[in-house]
Amino acid sequence: MSSYNLTLAFFMSYYTVTAHLMNRQFRSLRRSQLDRSFAGAKSLPPRPSGGWIAGVREALGLSLADIGRRLHVPRQNVQMFERAEATDRITLATLRKVAEAMGCDLIYGFVPKSGSFEELAERPARESATRDVQRVVHTMALEDQKPENTSQLIEDEAQRRLHRGKAK
Repeated sequence: MSSYNLTLAFFMSYYTVTAHLMNRQFRSLRRSQLDRSFAGAKSLPPRPSGGWIAGVREALGLSLADIGRRLHVPRQNVQMFERAEATDRITLATLRKVAEAMGCDLIYGFVPKSGSFEELAERPARESATRDVQRVVHTMALEDQKPENTSQLIEDEAQRRLHRGKAK
């Protein structure tokens, strides 16, 4: 192999490893940003049974006709929007227009059902580590060599998998 090809191969490998590490760091940073951005979202109330359009409209003392005039549509359309929202059949564009007509902003996002985005991202590695360690512990138990610290072994293996390939 010529020195040019060897040098090229080295830089290609270096670039691949660097790009992978940067992607991993970027994803970690993005998860941290999302966790901070949505920190208060867990305390938001669930959508009212009649939907946000009806709930906000009623709270502001606006009629269907009031909203219809602001949107330049008949009041029946606003009523259809309310029903569509309550049954999860409304588009984001329509929700955004109705929110604007009521002097509101539409806030849209995904929030983990439990924990943080970081925990959500770590879950597959933790689940596979738990499954693999429990298999080994089961085999060791059959040989009367079961370790006492299974939880610690699982955590150590999860951490090893989560930090594999990270820059030191």
